Amino acid sequence: QVHLVESGGGLVSPGGSMTLSCEASERNPNYWLMGWYRQAPGLQRKLVADISSMGTPMYNDSVKGRFPISTDNARNAVILQLHTLKPEAPAVYSCTFHHSQESWGQGTQVTVSS
Repeated sequence: QVHLVESGGGLVSPGGSMTLSCEASERNPNYWLMGWYRQAPGLQRKLVADISSMGTPMYNDSVKGRFPISTDNARNAVILQLHTLKPEAPAVYSCTFHHSQESWGQGTQVTVSS
């Protein structure tokens, strides 16, 4: 089982930016998929963006252009940048790793408020 550790959450002002990172304990498989999901209060968890071992990103239409996803292979990590954040209730962003098994991080909370 791959262990995932997220970091970078917290409080940010509307219109501001935040960078989330997810470091995997291992990324030995030749083919894998890692991504970020968001769950707002009272709503289902939704995919924000993901990226494959081939380097191909995929974005939810609602965030495309604002939340770029990238990899930091030296750290076995996936980076999600949050830009032009809108005022909203605190939401939890969770990292996931997919290969032969599915792994999830513990989640990190992002609050956009003035």
